[in-house]
Amino acid sequence: MSPIETAFDPEEVIVVFVLGGPGAGKGTQCTNIKRDYDFVHLSAGDLLREEQQREGSQFGELIQSYIRDGLIVPMEVTIALLENAMKEIIEKEKKTRFLIDGFPRKMDQATRFESTVVESKFVLYFSCGEEELTKRLLKRGESSGRIDDNMESIQKRFQVFKESSYPVIEALRAKNKVRQIDSEKSIEDVYTEVKRVFDEALL
Repeated sequence: MSPIETAFDPEEVIVVFVLGGPGAGKGTQCTNIKRDYDFVHLSAGDLLREEQQREGSQFGELIQSYIRDGLIVPMEVTIALLENAMKEIIEKEKKTRFLIDGFPRKMDQATRFESTVVESKFVLYFSCGEEELTKRLLKRGESSGRIDDNMESIQKRFQVFKESSYPVIEALRAKNKVRQIDSEKSIEDVYTEVKRVFDEALL
């Protein structure tokens, strides 16, 4: 057997990538999975936003300008933040199941993460029409205070998602790693589908 080149052993550490357009309900469903399947929920976007706020961060300003323009932050930054967060949780909480939400956003990110950190178990993809997503995001923008919940940023984010994340989903689908869920249904119905996927995958 060849030695493990990655930071973590895929036999011991489970990673599920969670993808879907902005507003597809990833966060809501991750909360349910975390509760019922003992996963740790890591949001690539949240880690980047936290790093941006952290005093003395070497990446703060760079991250802010990328997020404001709806662009993808350089993968070295995102992967380093994810790997560090995973290491800390494994050491402190002894938890080894991770949902990584909003990542990978490009195929080179997926390749780099899987060759250096750990191979993913599968990708949970929440599909949802653009009209429904826009409606949800504008409603969320009324109270979220997020700088990217406005019409201009929303349109940029859809464009980025279509151009970069969609090819990732298709490439991983070709490897039979994508579990697609229709997230236009009610939160409860969506979660029923999600549970079916996790019950099968974690047998």
